[in-house]
Amino acid sequence: MREVILLLAEVVNTFHEIIWEISDRLGLGLTDKELHFWVIGILGVIGLLFVDLIFHAISKWSITAISFLFTFAMVLVFVFAVEIQQRITGAGNMEFADAAYSILGFFAFCAAYLVIKGIFRWTSKS
Repeated sequence: MREVILLLAEVVNTFHEIIWEISDRLGLGLTDKELHFWVIGILGVIGLLFVDLIFHAISKWSITAISFLFTFAMVLVFVFAVEIQQRITGAGNMEFADAAYSILGFFAFCAAYLVIKGIFRWTSKS
C-alpha cells in the first residue's frame, strides 16, 4: 500500500518539477499555489479526455458499465482514504492486502447484483 501511494506521489511530483522548471525557464515566477493550479489542471484535463473517450465508447454498449466504472473509482478513493486514515490514527495496519480484499468484496457484490439483474431481465422477457 505504501509503495502505491509513494508511486502516485512520485508521478505527481515529476509533473510538478517539470512544470516548475518550464515556469522558471520562461520567467513566469509561479507561486506554489499557481503551480498546483497548472499541475492538477493539466493532469485533470488529460484524465478527462481519456475518460471521455472511454465512456463514449462504453455508452454505446451499456450504461451499467459506466456506472460500474464510476463506482469503482469512488471505491478506490474510499479504500485508499481508509487505509491512510488507519495509518494516521493507528486504528489498524495500512496494508495493500486490506485494500485488495476491499476491492475484491466490491467485485463480489457487483457480480451478485449483475447476476440478479440478469435473472430479472431474463424472466421478464419470458
